[in-house]
Amino acid sequence: MRQNTRKRSKAARRAIAAVAATALGAGGLIAANVYASAGESGSGNTTRSSPQDQANQALAAGAATIDCPDVGTRLRQVPDQSRAEVDRELALLDQQVADAYQRLQNSTQAIRQDSNFANSAIMGPLKDRRTATIDRIAVAIGRTADRPQDLESLAACTLRASGNQADDGASGENQNGQGQDAGGGQEAPANGGQAGNGPVAADFVDITTVQPNVSSPQKQRNASLGKFTTDCGVNANKLYNTDNVIVAPGVANGAHHTHDYVGNQANDAFADNEDFAGGETTCQDQGDKSSYYWPVLRLQDGTKEFDADRQGGGAEGNAGKILTASQVTLEYEGNASSKVVAMPKSLRIITGDAKAFTNGTANANAAWSCTGFEDRQLTDKYPVCPQGSSVVRTSKFQSCWDGQNTDSANHRDHVAFADPNTGVCPNGFQAIPQLVQRLVYDVDAPNLNGNGQPSALYAVDGFPEQMHKPITDHGDFVNVFDEQLMNTVVKCINTGQECQ
Repeated sequence: MRQNTRKRSKAARRAIAAVAATALGAGGLIAANVYASAGESGSGNTTRSSPQDQANQALAAGAATIDCPDVGTRLRQVPDQSRAEVDRELALLDQQVADAYQRLQNSTQAIRQDSNFANSAIMGPLKDRRTATIDRIAVAIGRTADRPQDLESLAACTLRASGNQADDGASGENQNGQGQDAGGGQEAPANGGQAGNGPVAADFVDITTVQPNVSSPQKQRNASLGKFTTDCGVNANKLYNTDNVIVAPGVANGAHHTHDYVGNQANDAFADNEDFAGGETTCQDQGDKSSYYWPVLRLQDGTKEFDADRQGGGAEGNAGKILTASQVTLEYEGNASSKVVAMPKSLRIITGDAKAFTNGTANANAAWSCTGFEDRQLTDKYPVCPQGSSVVRTSKFQSCWDGQNTDSANHRDHVAFADPNTGVCPNGFQAIPQLVQRLVYDVDAPNLNGNGQPSALYAVDGFPEQMHKPITDHGDFVNVFDEQLMNTVVKCINTGQECQ
């Protein structure tokens, strides 16, 4: 009976959210993400021409993207009474950017004919919509707390070159971003319908040309050297959705891209702590009902997946065959300078930045490599692995906790990384078990030489304006360990054992 009640409650939350989305004018398809960077947007420019010149050239080539300041990172304090309303408005900001980016892609011809078209028809209206939405956020917070100042300065967005111009490499794309005809009416599998928003050959590098670059902090006398491994499978049951319950609770398609889920099976945008507590788990130890999720990896081979025509899927540039990891390893490690304390129940952590291509690298945490070469980690390139080697994605989660909060307004301030050299946590924070997530994929290396049969590129799912750049990889975690098992994890790590 309790489970049925929980399901009805969840359905009611969905209905309320749908009504709210319509009221916001988002057509029920609003999206959210506040994986935000505290730094300035990175330009990524490597030529002597100005960013504006590059943007103009990219516009003419149909290879520009939209760079907007991330409002969520500025919201350090959001009263509980205002949180749901603010979440919906942040979601609307992301939908507005996605809509503008789609119009930009569809307007290449008009832009070539009128150099001012993009600013007048796309960027100007986008600024107006963002101004109104940001004002509603300020008003919502101001009802019960100090109204945030200067948010309106974040309304304006800029155009920037994406780096996806057709001459960037032999990616198999023509200037319209579509796969070249391979003969016989068949489309070459170069981009699998990604419509020109990436990746391109320049986003890949031969892992054997990369120098070893991994280092570890020096272990101190009070270090916690143990390790606990939990086995939760590889999402063989294909639980997917485009929600993100951490950054966009109550908002359908809150991620604009598809996630793999292992562990807790109740995770969607409308799950609350009670839903997680009552959810089933794919973890072998049933005391671990935590939710582990990450954006799917796709092979751009022209496969029409179940979401080929859906928002968050093919309709927003995430196309091709979804690849299931051949191996998923979830390990909890200790701290190089101190013992660890138990994670609080319902702790939420995001690592990496789904918008790092435009936000900059302050919160980027992508780590791409190949089996046999994991002493060489890449952040802004996908690896091309030699024959017999597999692609590896590794995400390390924040391992210091403020001792009070299970989440924060920008979903970052309540946790932090330990110092990479000493392992020491920031003042006021204490060490917790560090989740290290390792995903292995058996995917053929793409052919980047421009000779022979074109082969499909692979790419991580992402926001459409982020161009499927490897630096946008990220991971999410909700702690739903029972108390007994969490205490076992802590004891194992603090006593230097390896447990599972």
